[in-house]
Amino acid sequence: MISHAHHYHDHQPHSQDDARHLLLPHQDNDRRISQRLLLIVLVLTFTYMLAEAIGGYFANSLALLSDAGHMFTDVAALALSLLAVRFASHPATPRKTYGFYRLEILAALINGVMLIVLSLLICFEAYQRIRHPEEVKGWTLILISSGGLIVNLISAYLLSRGHKETINVRGAFLHVLGDLLGSVAAVAAGVLIIWRGWRWADPVFSVIISVLIIYSSWRLVADAVNILLEGTPSHINIAAVEQAMRTVAGVRAVHDLHIWTITSGRHAVTVHVVVNDASESYRILRELRELLAERFALTHSTIQIEDPTFATVVNFKRK
Repeated sequence: MISHAHHYHDHQPHSQDDARHLLLPHQDNDRRISQRLLLIVLVLTFTYMLAEAIGGYFANSLALLSDAGHMFTDVAALALSLLAVRFASHPATPRKTYGFYRLEILAALINGVMLIVLSLLICFEAYQRIRHPEEVKGWTLILISSGGLIVNLISAYLLSRGHKETINVRGAFLHVLGDLLGSVAAVAAGVLIIWRGWRWADPVFSVIISVLIIYSSWRLVADAVNILLEGTPSHINIAAVEQAMRTVAGVRAVHDLHIWTITSGRHAVTVHVVVNDASESYRILRELRELLAERFALTHSTIQIEDPTFATVVNFKRK
């Protein structure tokens, strides 16, 4: 029996020796796939970044140079993402009990900030060129940006297979998507320059793409910051979780409920539960864990069971 001076605590999973228990088998496999995809895309992006930078210089195209600039940040972002994914697979240590999963979130945050800063710089340069249009070699612009479009389509396809699984890969995907849109804009600008002689099309398209990238990047940054601040995941209604827990037979009250994200797709919950009969604690714990896992995908749970007398004492002291 649980006396009024004690409470029952249960943690699931029980092993704290290795943070990898936070990952389900298919999620661990997703990370290995993500590493391979990131490496392939990194090589493709770096190779064509050089081609676009050289071509943009000779064509005197801001759209092409801006696309090469985005590709440069892609190389850095993809390398950072790849490093973060590999570090995240390392086992936990006594000083890093959750392992290195948060490196993925930090990488996503850095990637988002890099995209926003670069896009703002491109908008500033585009403003200068709109005021004072410069000569742009349309055919060179079209030829090189078409090659970049093909490379970005391949990269976007590869990363689209895993960008919904981790926020880190999502950040890399946004970088590549920005390049893809940049390549489309560069081709369109080249066509308008040759067809209509509109030199302003080059900087205007650069601004349009930059604004779209800033919008997507801001959402990425917001999601990363929310995770680092241990906010409740946006897709989880904490009130609904509490209400569902109260429906378990024998549960009198639920308090101190906290839900946060450890890394992409891995959420944790801690909660205190007051029960009517302490002798039913094990049954209640089992049902609560099943409820949290099946209905809300909260498989990493720490549940503290309290009997009514203990809860009353605690509440009185808090007052």
